[in-house]
Amino acid sequence: MSIIEEINTLKKEKNAVILAHYYVSPEVQEIADYIGDSFYLSKVAVGLKEQTIVFCGVSFMGESAKILNPQKTVLMPDVAADCAMAHMADKESIEKVREAYDDVAVVCYINSTAELKEYCDVCVTSANALKIVKALPNKNIYFIPDRNLAHFVADHVPEKNFIFNEGYCPIHENIRVDEIKEAKEMHPNALVLAHPECSLKVRELSDFLGSTSQIIEYATKSEVQEFIICTENGVRYELERQNPEKKFYFPKTEPICHDMKTVTLEKILNVLKTYDNEMIVTKERIENSKKPLEKMLEYAK
Repeated sequence: MSIIEEINTLKKEKNAVILAHYYVSPEVQEIADYIGDSFYLSKVAVGLKEQTIVFCGVSFMGESAKILNPQKTVLMPDVAADCAMAHMADKESIEKVREAYDDVAVVCYINSTAELKEYCDVCVTSANALKIVKALPNKNIYFIPDRNLAHFVADHVPEKNFIFNEGYCPIHENIRVDEIKEAKEMHPNALVLAHPECSLKVRELSDFLGSTSQIIEYATKSEVQEFIICTENGVRYELERQNPEKKFYFPKTEPICHDMKTVTLEKILNVLKTYDNEMIVTKERIENSKKPLEKMLEYAK
């Protein structure tokens, strides 16, 4: 029996479902029941009939799935897979902003720890941040932890006052302008599609800015046949699967999230066999951090 056959057999036996983020390896995406970005996977996690969720992603994603489904078992193939940006804000900075500004909404990017979510008003993803911030009644917005996504949203919502945090995604932050220009010289007909977690200079070079799912949708609907992709290279699998006739290029130094790539078929099989690496979140933290997540789902309807 192959490892994939073994995973599928155990999945049925144990009433389990596999969720995978676009940034994990292609072979993992291939065996997943649901593939998507953070927003899609957050929505999917709510209401699944299966009792066990195997979450192929990093820790904040597993935490969110557990918070939204406290009665279910959430297993992480690699318990050490983490997101550096998720830790780039703190309770103290939130408290200072609340003291300094009346009528402030603390808007927390879903790429953050459950602990951080406890002190926030609403969560957002890169796919729904614009819609939700526009809908908030508050004039002042403290957007954490990512400064690049915050500036992207602020540019589109000039009527609100933004207070910026200094967090960032190391993968998107390190995408180089000179390598995009080089790719553009090699492929002059290609459009540049970038994630709003990228730096301002990269965003200014782009023809389209959007979440991972929005980049896939844009490339799929476009009549253009070539694209330079400025986000983590795991998205290549879905872009090529949906658009086998189109060409996708990445900067020479391909953006790779090594934490996402630690999720393997062997580790998925292991957690299905052993139920190791269960995501544990305390009842108190679930109560406190589920409110901004539920508000996100409500606003994003």
